[in-house]
Amino acid sequence: MKRMIATILTLLNLSLTSAIAADIQKGLDAYLNGDFATAMSEWAPLAEQGDVSAQYNLGLLYESGLGVAQDVVEAVEWYRLAADQGDASAQYNLGVIYDEGHDVPQDYAEAAKWYNLAAEQGDASAQSNLGVMYDNGRGVPHDHITAYMWFSIAASQGNKLAHKNKDDIIKQMSSDEIDKAQAMVRDCMDRDYENCVNR
Repeated sequence: MKRMIATILTLLNLSLTSAIAADIQKGLDAYLNGDFATAMSEWAPLAEQGDVSAQYNLGLLYESGLGVAQDVVEAVEWYRLAADQGDASAQYNLGVIYDEGHDVPQDYAEAAKWYNLAAEQGDASAQSNLGVMYDNGRGVPHDHITAYMWFSIAASQGNKLAHKNKDDIIKQMSSDEIDKAQAMVRDCMDRDYENCVNR
């Protein structure tokens, strides 16, 4: 009996997942066709039910003003819901919004927090931006070694801006600092970017 119930629940979850995926796809098709109102109507119920993709997509619509009046504060709410569920793109977008102060108070510490979460998931843009924050001491301590580490990691993933920033910052570092930073890069990459700074 327990196996039958588990099988029924598994089939129910698969059909729900399929239905959600179909609705996400309907919204995506509408979005790609420029029908943002339909995309919104497909994604909104799913977002309210906690679907991370739908929450992120609503954040994009509100941030860009597609199918709705542009409302960055509303975008932040949807991004935060997705980010809290671990969506790296939502975390990165929150970092950018707080870093640049888009219709919310500029908050470098908040930006660094979101960049760090996305960076730990391997997001090269977040890693590069986090490097800039360490290089400038915005929201985090001024630290060329940690900045170099994040620039190096992002550059290894093809981020051209991080590569340029790494080349620039190395001119300000001693050979001991470079050695330490390179060791941090190896250690961070060996741990899949987790807890790279807080050791």
